Amino acid sequence: MTEFWEEAFKDKQAMWGLDPAKSAVLTKDFFVEHHVKTVLIPGIGYGRNAQVFRDQKMTVTGIEISQTAIDIAHKHFGDDLTIYHGSVTEMPFDGKHYDGVFCYGLIYLLDKNERAKLIQDCYNQLIENGFMVFTTISREAETYGKGTCIGEDRFEMFGGVKIYFYDRQSIQEEFGNAGLFEVSEVTENYPFHLIKCRKTGK
Repeated sequence: MTEFWEEAFKDKQAMWGLDPAKSAVLTKDFFVEHHVKTVLIPGIGYGRNAQVFRDQKMTVTGIEISQTAIDIAHKHFGDDLTIYHGSVTEMPFDGKHYDGVFCYGLIYLLDKNERAKLIQDCYNQLIENGFMVFTTISREAETYGKGTCIGEDRFEMFGGVKIYFYDRQSIQEEFGNAGLFEVSEVTENYPFHLIKCRKTGK
């Protein structure tokens, strides 16, 4: 995985442009409404989804597997953006607790055990009553079923990328014990689910 993304960012640099994803803008509005001040972004890439939160005076911390992507992020968004270099599968990278977690277009690249660990790790790093928002690719995407099937709803395509496609049932199964309270649909380059969870006391 590391080599794939390192080569991709070396070759294509800021491959999705510098504007934030629609999901990031929607999450920013949600975080502003709920007075979120600190945000963790696992899989921050080259930072295009970070600035929309920073513009609202939120402190952003990222995690990124590609050093090239981190270098691009610092070039475009400043050296004061804290990004840990490593895989999200190695979380946590610090002992902090965050008001919000935003995880865009990442979790569906992981296998089942890794997805479960990421959800739990993100949940563990939330403050009490903190929020986490994930985007997942939908089974409604035209790429669903393409490539080589390597498991239920999981396919290998695009030169080795492994993608798990979600529906409402699998979202409930994976996020149901992590404070899931809302699922909506949002269209980016593919149809996505926007998943919201809240950490509440036991």
